[in-house]
Amino acid sequence: MLLALAEYLQQYYSGFNVFQYLTLRAILGTITALMLSLMIGPMMIRKLTSYKIGQQVRDDGPQSHLSKAGTPTMGGALILIAIAVSALLWSDLDNHQVWITLAVMLAFGLIGGIDDYKKLVYGNSKGLSAKAKYFWQTVFAASAAYIMYSMADTPQETALIVPFIKDVVVPMGAWYMLLAYFVIVGSSNAVNLTDGLDGLAIMPTVMVAAALGVFAYASGHAAFSGYLGIPYIAGVGELTIFCGAIVGAGLGFLWFNTYPAQVFMGDVGALSLGAVLGVIAIFVRQEIVLLIMGGVFVMETVSVILQVGSFKLTGKRIFHMAPLHHHFELKGWPEPRVIVRFWIITVVLVLIGLASLKIR
Repeated sequence: MLLALAEYLQQYYSGFNVFQYLTLRAILGTITALMLSLMIGPMMIRKLTSYKIGQQVRDDGPQSHLSKAGTPTMGGALILIAIAVSALLWSDLDNHQVWITLAVMLAFGLIGGIDDYKKLVYGNSKGLSAKAKYFWQTVFAASAAYIMYSMADTPQETALIVPFIKDVVVPMGAWYMLLAYFVIVGSSNAVNLTDGLDGLAIMPTVMVAAALGVFAYASGHAAFSGYLGIPYIAGVGELTIFCGAIVGAGLGFLWFNTYPAQVFMGDVGALSLGAVLGVIAIFVRQEIVLLIMGGVFVMETVSVILQVGSFKLTGKRIFHMAPLHHHFELKGWPEPRVIVRFWIITVVLVLIGLASLKIR
């Protein structure tokens, strides 16, 4: 939106040409999302509190969580508003990658919002049924995968890139859609499972988004992508701004979500943020790198799968409780220790993912 305005004003003053630079618009997008989050946050928390939209706590969870009951939830709407406004202001609105990413984020946010609403209305922690949630995730993810495949112009846009190994590219063809579907749905649910402690999910999301922004910028720049040996994807550089908006909105939300949290993001935030990370990773052809950088999300998901599988097959549990962060809580780790240590793990994994740009 503002890019189009700057292009119009260039005829009167050449200085407006500076807004053509992705790096500047990414910085401005980050700051805009951060400021929006900080400004809207207090008002939203007051509204959620006045409407008694508070967290429902599982009675089988850690006893320390009982004090969280009633804490305003659905704060993820704050994140989505800040990201959407910032992305629309600073992105090139003729870019289809931006619109697809935004649409997926809002679609999964809708699923999460309905889930949160049902939890609050019926006063339980189950919300939308697992079948209904997975059905709509499938509808939106499959639709996005098909559209992304249909709009791919070059073979490298649908090829699987293997990190750390030079010139290993696996043509996917129509199988690309299946891969994209699993990445979007898997990433969405993985972030949702991780969102169980104050600030635990949002900071890794911010770090992974920042790293994906680096990949988006490099992949959308012909010279940089050629030098680094990664596929050049025309137009994908605009997602650098979207990643910046996620970083800004996430940090703004963390201001209120840090321990002890004043607000929780709820499924409206967790499902949508996970899905949007998946979409961006697909566009920049770094699905495997997302798996590495989002290792905390992967560990949380695997812990649930192992716990459920073990209990059904043997009647025994592997962990004190799943997802994994609850296991460490029940082992006696204070909540802030679990959170910060998971953040540290994410920092290391993100650095490993970024190293794949050069190590080939």
